[in-house]
Amino acid sequence: MKITQGKINELLSEPGCEHNHKKDQKGKNKSCTQQAQPGAAQGGCAFDGASIALVPITDVAHLVHGPIACSGNSWGSRGSQSSGPMLYKMGFTTDLSENDVIFGGEKRLFRSIVEVAERYNPAAVFVYSTCVTALIGDDMDAVCQSAQKKVGIPVVPVNSPGFIGSKNLGNRVGGESLLEYVVGTAEPEYTTPYDINLIGEYNIAGEMWNVLPLFEKLGIRVLAKITGDARYKEVCYAHRAKLNVMICSKALINMARKMEERYGIPYIEESFYGIDDINRCLRNIAAKLGDEDLKERVEKLIAEETAKLDVTLAPYRDRLKGKRVVLYTGGVKSWSIISAAKDLGIEVVATSTKKSTEEDKARIKELLGKDGMMLEKGSPQELLRVISQTKADMLIAGGRNQYTALKAKIPFLDINQERHHPYAGYEGMVEMARELEEALYSPVWQQVRKPAPWDAATDASLTDASLTDEADGISVSVIDNVSVSSATKSVAGTDGISVSVIDNVSVSSATKSVAREVL
Repeated sequence: MKITQGKINELLSEPGCEHNHKKDQKGKNKSCTQQAQPGAAQGGCAFDGASIALVPITDVAHLVHGPIACSGNSWGSRGSQSSGPMLYKMGFTTDLSENDVIFGGEKRLFRSIVEVAERYNPAAVFVYSTCVTALIGDDMDAVCQSAQKKVGIPVVPVNSPGFIGSKNLGNRVGGESLLEYVVGTAEPEYTTPYDINLIGEYNIAGEMWNVLPLFEKLGIRVLAKITGDARYKEVCYAHRAKLNVMICSKALINMARKMEERYGIPYIEESFYGIDDINRCLRNIAAKLGDEDLKERVEKLIAEETAKLDVTLAPYRDRLKGKRVVLYTGGVKSWSIISAAKDLGIEVVATSTKKSTEEDKARIKELLGKDGMMLEKGSPQELLRVISQTKADMLIAGGRNQYTALKAKIPFLDINQERHHPYAGYEGMVEMARELEEALYSPVWQQVRKPAPWDAATDASLTDASLTDEADGISVSVIDNVSVSSATKSVAGTDGISVSVIDNVSVSSATKSVAREVL
């Protein structure tokens, strides 16, 4: 698949995205069609987006064609887990040198593909282009085609050089590669009326394993997982599913829409975070599959799970009720985590709208209410201001914002792709409640909020100095009053005695008297 300007414009103007539902140009979001600006890839480039969307396919060798830093700086940034093969955890790169840049890196790429295929025996090899290899003009598609004939396994080119745009665009490029080279290339052994695909679910911290048992209880088969804990073969026959369930619609919406056009598979957008959202997800899947018996099983399962959850969450709700948090994340989590927090009695006072669609923003407004704050941008200074203004008890955000929380001296919970705890499904709610409770009531915050020993010593010395100054002022005032009074009486009663002598005596007496009182 060649990446041309036309292809980039097509992905940016995805009709399935809420930003582009209006056909007239005035109704479209300008950011969807504009050219990438310098710095646009600061939050992750197109190469990064394509790799994190496809690397969770566990039995595939993922080969980065470019300098070693492209692979080293991004590998393993998403905590996707596997229940089987671990090949996806190995980072392969062609490690281009200066000579390769000058004379071309196609021969090195061909040798690398052959070596990886022979030594590791993967189900397929995915080859990712980078800025350097795109600029020097390596024909990656031709090399992959030639290498595939040599090694006898699929070799899939993913043309996603970082400079073409943001991480989100890279996600869609990865989806396009799956559609063109993988989906529809094999057939499953059998199909059922209850086959679904999960699209945009990456099994972060093993979250999908909280959800799959629910589908199994209902008799729903997850035919293909795109791409969390996936195998190459299952993605090949994803075209035989009866329904696509989009979990992160912002990332692979183009894939769901085109599968609907090509194979007639409808899709819905759902969330696995929060009790209400998981209940709604199960009900919507049953409604789309159109089986009355399945709907009854869903209602029975929901009743059982929510009853157990209410008992388990009761002690956590007591301790979390009324706590105020600021949520700074992106995409579907910007509203789905609000729902989960409300289930625990937590009030979300502010949330971000970065990477959120118009539909996401509408949901956020409904969940936050009129007093909630929506943050377009969240610099550390802005987050600190919002935390102070809202008197928040906690910051829930990505790992890069943990130091902002520490500066504000409030607890922090990592909610992004680097996290190590699963929060999806009913069991995920218990895990989230436990993590929130442990973070909020950790004794470390009592220590952090105390003044440092050197600050306490400085404050004490300043206080002592202040008291001394006050005491001195009182002494002088009393002495002056007493001395004036004594002098007046002495002068009035004794005509022959010098006034200066009387003043000296009275001042001395008054000083001794005040000194005794102070001591």
